[in-house]
Amino acid sequence: MRVLVTGGAGFIGSAVIRHLVLEKGYEVLNIDKLTYAGTLSSLTSVEGKPSYRFLKIDICDAAAIASAMSTFRPDRVMHLAAESHVDRSILGARQFVETNILGSFTMLECARAYWQALLPLDRSRFRFLHVSTDEVYGSLGAEGAFSETTPYDPSSPYSASKAASDHLAKAWARTYGMPVIVSNCSNNYGPYHFPEKLIPLIILNALEGKPLPVYGNGTNIRDWLYVEDHARALDLIAERGRVGETYNVGGRNERSNIDVVRRICAILDDLQAIGRPHENLIQYVADRPGHDVRYAIDATKLETELGWRAKESFETGIEKTVCWYLDSEWWWAPLRKGYDGRRLGLLKAGAG
Repeated sequence: MRVLVTGGAGFIGSAVIRHLVLEKGYEVLNIDKLTYAGTLSSLTSVEGKPSYRFLKIDICDAAAIASAMSTFRPDRVMHLAAESHVDRSILGARQFVETNILGSFTMLECARAYWQALLPLDRSRFRFLHVSTDEVYGSLGAEGAFSETTPYDPSSPYSASKAASDHLAKAWARTYGMPVIVSNCSNNYGPYHFPEKLIPLIILNALEGKPLPVYGNGTNIRDWLYVEDHARALDLIAERGRVGETYNVGGRNERSNIDVVRRICAILDDLQAIGRPHENLIQYVADRPGHDVRYAIDATKLETELGWRAKESFETGIEKTVCWYLDSEWWWAPLRKGYDGRRLGLLKAGAG
């Protein structure tokens, strides 16, 4: 099995590649532009293995993508490359439109040309998995969960760009008969997570005795999914999922942001005493514009059709995550030099 993964130097992409190479023994080509959030150090465990290779390519570069496909000849494309930080999309939406919409269009067109040129047997086994987010569905009230039939209602430039790319992927399946599958996941966490996102930011700020910024009153709720559980799900969806279908991936672990932060503080209190509770570092900050109240994923379709189950509860996963950051300064320290942990995404006066 030869798998082309886009965005493989990112958080979820690197977890997928580690799973495919180390657990499945697949040949993997990693395509990544290496933006600020992409780091090859997340792939040290597969570097040097003959089954893994890397190309620095922008997914908007059609000629480079087409060349990579024709040379590597993948049986499967797993498209994860995306600009993914909501805060940054509020401050600068253009890059999200270019990468997430135009880049996905480029990937779909290059894959379609490659797929149509394959021999019939190879064409029948080819799959294109488009990986997306639950944020395309908008915000939930106190009850219910997103299903695969929930209408799209994106709130941010990031989620709007991902919604647009989802629609493109589904249109390519319907219009051209291309074997496309779409997945939408809840909030991921775990090792190798870039330190601008909530969980790694809180862990590292707490380790350094810095304020722990929490938007608004911290009551926004997310469904948390351990990244290695997600990687297994994506492999399973690409392998056994029905062409033209959407599969939601969620951990069934709803927590408010403030409860997540407090749990991290409690774990650190047990592991690293500093003379006072880490919770004293919590600092409420101005809320994010258009901040969705609650996300929750109904993963019944994935669980019943394909037999997937999350192995990690939030309690086991968050403890593993905190311990990993305590043991992995070699990975995060260089990143902290370029990003000091300040929250992003608050609109400046007069900003549009």
